Amino acid sequence: MSRQIKVLMVDDEERFRKTTSTLLTKRGFATTIAASGEQAIAIIKEKPQDVVILDIMMDGMDGHRALAEIKRIAPDTEVIMLTGHGTPDSAIKALVRSAFDYLNKPCDIDLLAMKIKDAYTAKTIGAKHQDKKARDIMLSIEDYTTVTTDATLKEAMEKLLDSFKGSIASSRLMETGHRSLLIFDNTNTPVGILSIMDLLEAVRPAYLSAPKPSMADSVQYSSMFWDGMFFTQTKALADKKVAALMGATPPVIHENTNLMEVADLMVTSGLRRLIVTKDERVIGIIREQDLFFEMAKIIL
Repeated sequence: MSRQIKVLMVDDEERFRKTTSTLLTKRGFATTIAASGEQAIAIIKEKPQDVVILDIMMDGMDGHRALAEIKRIAPDTEVIMLTGHGTPDSAIKALVRSAFDYLNKPCDIDLLAMKIKDAYTAKTIGAKHQDKKARDIMLSIEDYTTVTTDATLKEAMEKLLDSFKGSIASSRLMETGHRSLLIFDNTNTPVGILSIMDLLEAVRPAYLSAPKPSMADSVQYSSMFWDGMFFTQTKALADKKVAALMGATPPVIHENTNLMEVADLMVTSGLRRLIVTKDERVIGIIREQDLFFEMAKIIL
């Protein structure tokens, strides 16, 4: 950091104000405190600040009024609204009035520190960086492999194989095979997904997953036991309906979902692809590799 970021902490709760200020100071910020909106305005007039952390629910001049006044006298100062009494309407009101961001109390101090640095960067370059949305990097549903629930596994595999054949003929690195199919019912509603891992699970005989008698816990199958099993089990799957083998439908996100939200959902759900919708209509799929390629663009 070339210089300390000047932060004004405005909150009428003395304990919270002092504790947060102390923690921010320990993280390298030049922190000043104010107990009211009026006091904050007076400080800013005398000593300009880079970033203001502003509580909304305060006696006297509340956060919304203070925000408007701060932006009038110091339009380049970024303001992060912070409250334990927030509602979606209050957040929208704050952002419309040019707040940089809106956080609820109690707020993780590391998250707050990150937002302060982001706000300072926006102040110095003159704009807040806008991440791309899901729609910007998704694969259009027209370009993704889909089947209906009454399709056989043989039909589904033919379609899935075609996606790999297209990638082999392509010079674009991003056009890898899909490794899964999205399955729709007869009302054109997504009801599941069939991945290569689902196929590998289906090809295994059920008894391999069944509990073994305690005396057989240490039994190891011989090479002869396995021989020919993969071929016969695979052939037996050909006429099964995909509905019998498919996994759960991936989570649905809106086309305007921020990429960090997409990444967070993938990590927390443990899934590698999400369905993207617009006006409740499926318009695409976003995959882990789509996020990877976007990260590569940013870093490389």
